[in-house]
Amino acid sequence: MNISDIRQVYLIGIGGIGMSALARYFRHMGCLVGGYDKTETELTRQLVAEGIAVNYADDFDVVNDAFKTADEHTLIIYTPAVPGELGILNQFQVLGHALFKRSQVLGLISQRKFTIAVAGTHGKTTTTALITHILTDSGVGCSAFLGGLSTNYHTNVLFSDNDIMVVEADEFDRSFLTLYPDIAVVTSADADHLDIYGDKDQLHESFRLFLGQLHSDGKRIVKGGLPFEADIHYSATEVADAYADQVRVKKGEFYFDYVRGGERVADIRLGVPGRHNIENAVAATVVAQLLEIPIAKITKALSSFAGVKRRFEYVVRTEDAVYIDDYAHHPEELKAFFSAVRQLYPEKKLTAIFQPHLFSRTRDFAAGFAEALGMVDALLLMEIYPAREMPIKGVDAQMLLEKIVLVDKHVASPDNIKEYVRNVRPELLVTVGAGDIDLLVKPLKAILEHG
Repeated sequence: MNISDIRQVYLIGIGGIGMSALARYFRHMGCLVGGYDKTETELTRQLVAEGIAVNYADDFDVVNDAFKTADEHTLIIYTPAVPGELGILNQFQVLGHALFKRSQVLGLISQRKFTIAVAGTHGKTTTTALITHILTDSGVGCSAFLGGLSTNYHTNVLFSDNDIMVVEADEFDRSFLTLYPDIAVVTSADADHLDIYGDKDQLHESFRLFLGQLHSDGKRIVKGGLPFEADIHYSATEVADAYADQVRVKKGEFYFDYVRGGERVADIRLGVPGRHNIENAVAATVVAQLLEIPIAKITKALSSFAGVKRRFEYVVRTEDAVYIDDYAHHPEELKAFFSAVRQLYPEKKLTAIFQPHLFSRTRDFAAGFAEALGMVDALLLMEIYPAREMPIKGVDAQMLLEKIVLVDKHVASPDNIKEYVRNVRPELLVTVGAGDIDLLVKPLKAILEHG
């Protein structure tokens, strides 16, 4: 398929963060773009406002006829998250369309670009956004496909006339193996997606394959301690080829020194909190230096980086209450997030609302979740968000709750949670999870601000 020949694009599962980025890309390229998703969301409403038609009924009759002709000008993209029995999906197949996964299309778009691909079981979205912001803020520019909404740019896709493309490389379903980058970053490789990989060894093998697809003159930038060959190892916890030193909190903000090749850049302020984000910033700085961006421009961009929506996002920050929302849904992500919160607010009582994501992940990492959630002072645990899965017998919120060593812990519904926050009015509140827990953010914000 030649991307430049495409005139019509239909996306099945258009409301996903990665799919919506492709929708915006093809709209920007002048294509007629439409799509289906099961549920209307703020993101799909934004797409409609941008001129992209979205339908929410699994009814092929409501699909614009312009998308139905199977030829070289029409592209049908789907996400593996949609069920195989979906009527619209099957009707396109009946008409003879070749269906492409999001990852395949991303691979096609990046073929003629200088591609910077960021992979990792966690940390990849923020690192991708950091690299994108440094390139944009410094005036170099880039096109970018992000796995979240950049707070600096209020979008998940950026465009540039140059040949540099920054992409988030997703390990789910081995999607990142469609990419052949010039610079590859690996931020982490903790066991995850075991429903796809089976075990950690198979996950690691996929990361090795990803790194093996690097162009012959490319660079591999890998977090220290991971079992992969690299041109540059980086860290925020130990000495490496590039590392953060003297990590500290001053007046509620994180600072660090950047050390590489015997040279030290002191007292860099990062616009988002957490040692894990400083580690992401070290990786982004290495990438920027490989592109010969002056260190002064890099540090300026790091200080103005505002983060990604739902990654340590302040919802309320007053004298009476602090409320932070985060996407963390793996035990290691939760530990990093809670540690950052504790560093910033060591004297405050930490109340967490957590929604587990996937029955299989909850089962596979129950001990890790219990350890991480035991770091808080009070816990409201929501039922498991199933996403693409059917329930697993014996795996539910109560099972997980019983493993957590904590006195103040409860299984709670959204209504229970709202009532709890209204009555208790926590001084330090966090919501964490990757399901539909984000639907609580606005109501909880209103309760904390107005009662």
